[in-house]
Amino acid sequence: MATYRTNHSRSKSGDKTARVGIFAIIIAGLLFVFNWFTGGDTAPETPTEEPEEQVETTTFDFLPGGSRGQIVYNPYFVLSYAEAHEQAEWVAYELTAERLNEDWVERADEFLPDNRIKNGSAALSDYHNSGYDRGHLVPAADMAFDAEAMRYSFLMSNISPQAPNFNKGIWRELEELTRSWAKKNKALYVVTGPILSQPKGAIGPNRVSVPRAYYKVLLDVTEPQFKGIAFLIPNEVSFEPLYKFAVSIREVEKATGFDFFPDFDIEAEESTFNLDFWEFSKRKYELRVNKWNQE
Repeated sequence: MATYRTNHSRSKSGDKTARVGIFAIIIAGLLFVFNWFTGGDTAPETPTEEPEEQVETTTFDFLPGGSRGQIVYNPYFVLSYAEAHEQAEWVAYELTAERLNEDWVERADEFLPDNRIKNGSAALSDYHNSGYDRGHLVPAADMAFDAEAMRYSFLMSNISPQAPNFNKGIWRELEELTRSWAKKNKALYVVTGPILSQPKGAIGPNRVSVPRAYYKVLLDVTEPQFKGIAFLIPNEVSFEPLYKFAVSIREVEKATGFDFFPDFDIEAEESTFNLDFWEFSKRKYELRVNKWNQE
């Protein structure tokens, strides 16, 4: 926002007070109009540079290869922002049982633009009356162990247009199961993103692409069993069991053009998957079909 200056060289206090009062009214009016048009999604708290402290205990050797976007580092997660689609093409982080077992901080619930994006991120106003949810790529619940991490998960660089009953339904089921699997396996590397080829359309003044599907890639590198699995799920309501959308990591690589976990020697884990290693929940499936899909 522009910086305004006024001339205080006159000596009469009455004139000075009047000028300040008029000036304040003008500024307040401009701010009201600006916020009305933009949806009010600017704030002094919006980050303009990378956080000083990067992800602790993580070496970033799990980031996808072949990225085409702007790499942005946040506390505890990293993303690649695709300007042409006004959203991240992937987000990556380590999800550990230790962090998930900590007390959860209060949910942030304040969506802000990410001013670190070179040409500006999507805005909250892009989603107004669009028919799509502001879907988190890094779930807020995955970052609930740290207040700053939670706040960064609400930046618009981490948000993607999701069909409401997809976001509240099968995607929620997958996110909750991912946390359960991370607790069981001590830690998981997680890479999530939209399928941006042939989008279903675009929303808002910034023309945010509506993905036709989303993927989530999971890798367990803890002993004794290295294993991986991935999911490709259409951006729509689903009544199918979640395991029917399970695929190999290699299949998501073909769909996205990314090379997942290039610094790991996991050829076998990338080319196949074993559902027996991943426990699905009949209770969550029934809850989704009978309740979440209706919300």
